[in-house]
Amino acid sequence: MSFEGLLSEEVFGFLLVFARLGSGIMLLPGFGEVYVAPRIRLFLAFAITIAVTPVVTGILPSMPEGTFEMAAVVVGEVIIGLFLGASVRLLASALHIAGMFISIQSALAAGQFFDPNQGQAGSLPGIFLSMFGILLIFVTGLHQPMLWALRDSYTVFPPGLALPTEDFAQLAVDIISGAFLIAFQIAAPIMVTSMLFYVSIGLIARLIPQIQVFFIGLPIQIALALFVLMTVLGVVMMWYLEYFEAGLVPFMSTE
Repeated sequence: MSFEGLLSEEVFGFLLVFARLGSGIMLLPGFGEVYVAPRIRLFLAFAITIAVTPVVTGILPSMPEGTFEMAAVVVGEVIIGLFLGASVRLLASALHIAGMFISIQSALAAGQFFDPNQGQAGSLPGIFLSMFGILLIFVTGLHQPMLWALRDSYTVFPPGLALPTEDFAQLAVDIISGAFLIAFQIAAPIMVTSMLFYVSIGLIARLIPQIQVFFIGLPIQIALALFVLMTVLGVVMMWYLEYFEAGLVPFMSTE
């Protein structure tokens, strides 16, 4: 093989790795947030690609001769990277869903603020839980398994092969159902407390109709929900971190 051919193979391998890692990092929680400058994300993806390329060189396919074949391989790598990043993003979205449940039960659903994690308006509990969750992910070192999952994805999803669409669909269903389950578990203490509060307010309204239960009950409901949330916050976040760590296992190699 000539020097030009060898150089082309090296460049093609580097770009192939960059296509998967770059598209995945753009969606990872913490790394791919809208408040992180695109140049920083691009530089991070470039640096990680330099570190990972020598490790996966033996797995990468040879450079196709045809343009369409080369484009198909690159597009497949981009799709795998987007799927990996979106899957981890869905794991992180459990806190946003839990915040929606909490906001509805705590009468805070009407207060909408800009959520930097979602790039749109969101409830105050959802914003707090999402930001707190990302903080804990980096404090506890769970951001490293996210990067390891991108590296090990070359063993789980070898490049150059047909996309495992059935596995993608099944894994997406499992992640989404798991996100709703952990979100319900996180919001369960506030939901139970709010239900008991509704029953109490209803009894008071029936026994003493003269009392303006909505005027009195609304601030009590908000304060009670915030108190319960602060009381159980440490426990529910431990549940979430265990769920997040377990959600990364399907993308990591067992070898």
